[in-house]
Amino acid sequence: MQIKEVEARVGVTRKNIRFYEKEGLLAPRRQAGNGYRDYTEEEVARLERIKLLRKLDVPLEEIAAMLDGRLTLAQGMRRHLVTLEHRQDNLATARALSERLVQEPGLLEGLDAGAYLSEMAALERKGVRFVNVKKQDKKQRTRGALLAAGTFLGLMALLEALMAWALYTEPAPLPIALLVLGIPPVFVVGALLALRQRLREIERSEIDAYREY
Repeated sequence: MQIKEVEARVGVTRKNIRFYEKEGLLAPRRQAGNGYRDYTEEEVARLERIKLLRKLDVPLEEIAAMLDGRLTLAQGMRRHLVTLEHRQDNLATARALSERLVQEPGLLEGLDAGAYLSEMAALERKGVRFVNVKKQDKKQRTRGALLAAGTFLGLMALLEALMAWALYTEPAPLPIALLVLGIPPVFVVGALLALRQRLREIERSEIDAYREY
């Protein structure tokens, strides 16, 4: 069975199927000759089990342990129930604080946020977990960096095309033409290096924030 058939049958995208393969949760054999993945009924059933547990938000590590037999289904789900109970307690605390904020008069500008933040910090020291703002902001920073880089690369591609068209209509000596056409690629390489550095900085800040959290 090919991957497109598995995608249609189980309702899991090819991208996710390949991700599960990369993580070692699936290991389809390869067809002789063309090297295409060949999924058996057993692989399909395994993928359905993975989908079920992922829809319940069971972490991949726990799923892998259950698939490998290092944990029984009951053991893995008991662990997950503990996680869900902690999450429920955290949500109950967040809801209680939100209900108190409903009682605050006036506009947000008049709120004494510092008092609430101090209370939340005390609760966090006791094990309560609220949303990690730095972790949430990482998505926005990453999206912004990719958007800026994509826009710049698009402009450089347009500039390169315009230069090529200009040189086509008004030929110049080869050294000058190569020099002119080589300018945008230099900026492109610089932009890609800057993007890679920026993504690394975002990732490092995310790791640090996660450790603090």
